[in-house]
Amino acid sequence: MYDNIEKFLQSHDNDLMPIRYSYSDIKKITNSFKDKLGEGGFGLVYKGKLRSGGFAAVKILSKSKANGQDFINEVATIGRIYHVNVVRLIGFTVEGSKRALIYEFMPNGSLDKYIVSRQGSISLSNEKMYEISLGVARGIEYLHQGCDMQILHFDIKPHNILLDEKFIPKLSDFGLAKLYPTDNSIVPLTAARGTIGYMAPELFYKNIGGVSHKSDVYSFGMLLMEMIGRRKNLNALANHSSQIYFPSWIYDQVSEGKDVELGDHAMEQGKETTKKMIIVALWCIQLRPNDRPSMHNVVKMLESDVESLQMPPKPFLTPHHMPKDDDTANPIKLSDPPNDCIDSSYQFGR
Repeated sequence: MYDNIEKFLQSHDNDLMPIRYSYSDIKKITNSFKDKLGEGGFGLVYKGKLRSGGFAAVKILSKSKANGQDFINEVATIGRIYHVNVVRLIGFTVEGSKRALIYEFMPNGSLDKYIVSRQGSISLSNEKMYEISLGVARGIEYLHQGCDMQILHFDIKPHNILLDEKFIPKLSDFGLAKLYPTDNSIVPLTAARGTIGYMAPELFYKNIGGVSHKSDVYSFGMLLMEMIGRRKNLNALANHSSQIYFPSWIYDQVSEGKDVELGDHAMEQGKETTKKMIIVALWCIQLRPNDRPSMHNVVKMLESDVESLQMPPKPFLTPHHMPKDDDTANPIKLSDPPNDCIDSSYQFGR
């Protein structure tokens, strides 16, 4: 594993921005691992203070997947890019089996704690949730189109969206990410990757389409659904059985013109913004990858007026629920266009 990582670091010496720290530096930065911020399947995260005086989050990797591939993925992707909506990798450590990643510190933690309200937690307004969703969309669009290589994240979920002091969202955790040439529309994957509940159906059902950047679009749609409803998408304890699959329930409410009651966050406040987020989310979670917009178009849709958006076909959980009709719709409503007119800038294949 150590040889794999060293080989990678030497071959990318010129295009990586992070600083290489020694393990003794890490101990100094974290004050001998005094302040633990959290933990996950990867290991532990500690708060640290850099020599410059700024704070950092130090992730100590315990287990490794595929000979250090998770570490290499992180350094290979965010180690070479900079974007306001992607967490910055400041540095890393590799000494034998000891591996650490040092990120900019995000004082407001991860988005998941603001979606499902807990006692004493801050409640974010619908408008703030919208701003966060737009920032996340711009971050993913940059990964897909803004670099010399296409970066597919494969694990977009609330836990991996970090918030800075101004609640600006930043994508994090690139351990499952993959780099591909930008002209690759379909990518080779040997195994499903991601988190259940956010994984695109083509990772399970090969007959509906290939794995591509549209897989991240699906995950973003599921993330949006949770931000709208302030709840997990699949909720077996829901009051009405129709709410067990939340996107299906909310589709029926909106398409029937009903006001959507979302607990304390009813659509009355920021009604138009919430409806826009719902429509965009429903487009993103279409079963077939070809029926979903690109992230570039998702950003355009989130920035446009709700009146310019059309409702998509109802989303389905699996291919077994799909109707035989292959017709697809267009998410953008043009001002009284002829029936056969489609604005090419919004065609999904792009």
